[in-house]
Amino acid sequence: MTKVIVSGGTGFIAQHILNQLIKSNNNYNVVFTSRSKEKGDKVINLFEKPKNLSYEIVEDVAAPRAFDHVLQHHSDASVFLHTASPFHFKTTDPEILIKPAVEGTKNVFLAIEKYGKNIKKVVVTSSYASIARTDKKPTDIITEKDWNTQTTPEEIGNNPVFIYRASKSLAEQEAWSFIKNHQVNFKLSTINPVFVFGPQLFDSEVKSELNTSSEVINKIINLKPDDKIPPFKGGWIDVRDVAKAHLLAFEKNDAEGERIILYNGNFTDQTILDFINSKFPKLNLPKGDPGSDKKALESVPKVDDSKSRRILGFKYIDFDTSIDDSVKQILKAKGEL
Repeated sequence: MTKVIVSGGTGFIAQHILNQLIKSNNNYNVVFTSRSKEKGDKVINLFEKPKNLSYEIVEDVAAPRAFDHVLQHHSDASVFLHTASPFHFKTTDPEILIKPAVEGTKNVFLAIEKYGKNIKKVVVTSSYASIARTDKKPTDIITEKDWNTQTTPEEIGNNPVFIYRASKSLAEQEAWSFIKNHQVNFKLSTINPVFVFGPQLFDSEVKSELNTSSEVINKIINLKPDDKIPPFKGGWIDVRDVAKAHLLAFEKNDAEGERIILYNGNFTDQTILDFINSKFPKLNLPKGDPGSDKKALESVPKVDDSKSRRILGFKYIDFDTSIDDSVKQILKAKGEL
């Protein structure tokens, strides 16, 4: 059995990755990292204790040589999926996001270099945030060749969104720089998704506040009839497609050395609201300005993800299905479905 290590295995995307790995016909033996025994045991129990799933504790990914013991204990592993990196817009302190993102990535590569002699493929969960540029015009086209270069303290200041974007860009740069400046025996791919929608893998994981991407939908569901609609917009992709892309990134040789953009269209809060109001009218949400999202999205630069789609070679889950599955799960958890 091919042994796969997944860092940060308790996260939203990571749980979907674990699910696809342990159920794959390729019979993967999966080891994930957890910040504590309590969290690790919880994931094992959620999956109903499959024989091909275990974990190692990594309390702090930014601590020096944080992943050494993981590779020492699993020197037979041939794939490493690095998903562990914070994602939120709740801090004005760059250190809180940038240090664990960059140092965590560096620690993974140092551990592989020293103890992971059998590692052949590494996939890093990066973000579209490391690609998108604020200086792009609506007529411009963004591809996997673009980089967010807004990473200096002067440029990001204490803006939470800029801080997050810098953390992803700097962490991904650390990964590509490492393989350029070291003699490594593995091939690297990065996964660069936009906002990730879709249901939590387990209904029990639905809380009053969800992970950052899912909270976009959750906040809309909790709006009062007279509330204003936030002017939020971005790109989206379903979490199940993101998980599938991680597997294909190490299974397909075409993905070696590539940045893979995961993008399935753009949205505004109004886009999501219009769908929910049409499908779940009894929720009595505000109407906003139905259809106004089309005008708002005219200012968003185009994304050319044709290369990524060609490499992956599968059809993405559509917007209606992704939002519908998310909303139904949230309503079910609230006892409203």
